Amino acid sequence: PARPLYTEDDARRSLQQLDGIGYHERREVFPGVWLTFRSAGHILGSATIQVDIEEPGKPPHRVVFSGDLGRYDAPVIPDPEPVPEATTLLVESTYGDRVHGETSPKDALCEAINEAAERGGAIVIPSFAIERAQDLLYHLRELENENRIPIMPVYLDSPMAVDATPFYTRHVEEHDEAMKALVDGGKKPLLTRRSLFTRSRKDSMAINDQRRCIIISASGMVTGGRILHHLKHRLPQAHNTVLFVGYQAEGTRGRSLLDGAKEVKIHGQYVPVAAQIRVIRGFSAHADSNEVLRWLDGFAGPPQRVFCVHGEGKSLDAMKAKIESKGPGWSAQIAAYTEKVEL
Repeated sequence: PARPLYTEDDARRSLQQLDGIGYHERREVFPGVWLTFRSAGHILGSATIQVDIEEPGKPPHRVVFSGDLGRYDAPVIPDPEPVPEATTLLVESTYGDRVHGETSPKDALCEAINEAAERGGAIVIPSFAIERAQDLLYHLRELENENRIPIMPVYLDSPMAVDATPFYTRHVEEHDEAMKALVDGGKKPLLTRRSLFTRSRKDSMAINDQRRCIIISASGMVTGGRILHHLKHRLPQAHNTVLFVGYQAEGTRGRSLLDGAKEVKIHGQYVPVAAQIRVIRGFSAHADSNEVLRWLDGFAGPPQRVFCVHGEGKSLDAMKAKIESKGPGWSAQIAAYTEKVEL
């Protein structure tokens, strides 16, 4: 069998090398090289990285890595923080060729849940354990409070998501104003009326006995994790709904289901697809092309060089074109794999 890239022991040893840095804390990491983090608005703790290089006799050079930029006006996390200037910029292009659309993801979630509930089925939501799962819980609580969806069990069946969720209420410094007000008022914004967080395999398997319920489980692209067990059990039944709320990369089971696969291979067996397959694209924690352009508007002027990264071919091409359409001084190029650039 193939050897793993790293082991649990490797991961534990790597923790000894970590040193936490707060947002806006300027830290010298090498002589003349200074590091500053700003909130990227993507997930809890996500950061845009600013590297200032100061060499005697040379003008200062600032390299900015956008990292994964988040959405504007999304729940829980504040908007992406602007950066005033950069000499060289690397900017993400995940959704460089699209806009998420005007339909509220919360309204689309409400519609999908009510349709499945009327059929008496379960709603199975493959979800990333960090940020997406917590956004879903936030919206589900709101929809229940607004009496827009029926009260039913909401299972968070992902050990990582269960472990991460308390951090979202603990770190108030990373909340947007609405989330902060709820926590300050003693509310529990990430708990529905019948939230059930499962850790053990036994509790996870017991969910199979529930007919009308909501199941949030990882992994978000259906490449592994407990979601595979839920799909193996629920996909063959037409009254169930599988609801995708995140990006599905090429070659994943999630992409196959979205592309209309009639069966998918899970644990060595081909499972027929009879359940309803739906997608809500507006839930993405990645900025769309317009939101990336909005973040770029925060710069006082165009960086000398802009490299588009983190995207598939069409997305990279589209993001490059949109950046160059911003006006005089704006140009971009697509970073090539293993390419070296001299600063």
